[in-house]
Amino acid sequence: MSETKDFRNLLVDQLRDLYSAETQLIKALPKMAEAATLPALKAAFLGHLKETKGHQVRLEELFETLDEKPTGKTCAAMKGLISEGDEVAKEGYSLPVRDAGLIAAAQRVEHYEMAAYGTVRAFALQLNDKSMAAKLQLTLKEESDADKKLTLLARSAVNEQACEEQNQLVNG
Repeated sequence: MSETKDFRNLLVDQLRDLYSAETQLIKALPKMAEAATLPALKAAFLGHLKETKGHQVRLEELFETLDEKPTGKTCAAMKGLISEGDEVAKEGYSLPVRDAGLIAAAQRVEHYEMAAYGTVRAFALQLNDKSMAAKLQLTLKEESDADKKLTLLARSAVNEQACEEQNQLVNG
């Protein structure tokens, strides 16, 4: 019979899932940057890649303090979200429409990460680990800032360009 796991085990499992998610994202972001055509979108993806590497290091630090290993779990959700982003890049959309689709895919990733980091932060607080909660809050803020940056790009340029192209097709 297997050992019953406690709340701390759940926290560690959730952190491993996030570590897997960040590791997958480190591989995916350069591909997203390559698929993007708007220079500001490319820069946003590459900027977030640097942050994501920092998130991975921060998670490694948390695992060290917990005397646990970060590996052993695959984040199926991130695997699926990245796959959806890959589909957008390969679907044959026109360039401004593809950029809009890449932003949509990236925002789904950010929202998943915000939910996951918010949850593990709440777990850390419940376990009265304020130091862990503070590190998780920092990552949560960076994920939220990335989402806001993507929203700004979508609203200020990408969606308008994609829609203009649509209007030109309709109005001939």
